[in-house]
Amino acid sequence: MKIVTDTSTLYSPAEGQEIGIDVLPLQVMVNNKSYREFEEVSSAEFLEMVKAGGIPSSSQPAIGETMEVFEKYPDEEILVINMADGLSGTYQSTLSAKEGMDNSERIHVINTMTLCGPQRYLVERAIQLKNEGKTLEEIKQELYKLIATEISFLVPQDFEFLKRGGRLTPLAATIGGMLKITPIMSKTKDGKRLEKYGMKKSTKGAIKEILKAFQEHGVDDTYTIYITHAGAEEEAEIVKQQSLTLFPNTELKVYPLSPAFITQGGPGCFAVQAIKK
Repeated sequence: MKIVTDTSTLYSPAEGQEIGIDVLPLQVMVNNKSYREFEEVSSAEFLEMVKAGGIPSSSQPAIGETMEVFEKYPDEEILVINMADGLSGTYQSTLSAKEGMDNSERIHVINTMTLCGPQRYLVERAIQLKNEGKTLEEIKQELYKLIATEISFLVPQDFEFLKRGGRLTPLAATIGGMLKITPIMSKTKDGKRLEKYGMKKSTKGAIKEILKAFQEHGVDDTYTIYITHAGAEEEAEIVKQQSLTLFPNTELKVYPLSPAFITQGGPGCFAVQAIKK
């Protein structure tokens, strides 16, 4: 069995090779030039381009490139672990690539209904289960159980990035022009769009509200908390320290966001997510 995913896991294709999986890169564009993220542009480089005034956009891996990966394994089962359908076209693109393949029934595509940290964990768990000798069906069932435990929040600093990307519900988009508030975004139940979870007067207030939601969700030492950010080191550190106070025995990981998510959330955004181990 082969495992395939995309760079929304915050794994680069090279890192994927090191752990025995295929990672398809999302693509970003700025200043009329296209880049394969983590191969042709780093998060730091892309962030500087956007801060300098470049208008970014992103797209899913090309269908042809996905089919090329599938063609590498003509006689093997393939498990594809994609980011949330709706927040990206990656899942639908993968299904199209699958339909174009012979013996397409050997290709199994999972819509994780999440992205970034929790999606990364799902890939890592799939690798672990594969190495333990679990069957494909057993791995899929375990992943679906974990997906149901995931909780995610995003705090954007500039709503124009989210509005331009079309990832918002109509109601959420209307608060984009409001001043002196810090919006907290969460995924809709189907994972396809972002909606307003709450509004606070300050970033610290937003962080407190997110961690309160984690407590209500039942986050404890059986979870992993992920903090990802687009150049928001100070905010990420605040989240980390408050998380360590409230969840002292919970595993916590911090990563810079990928160029594709900088495109969506904008410079200064940060996400706080958790998933059961």
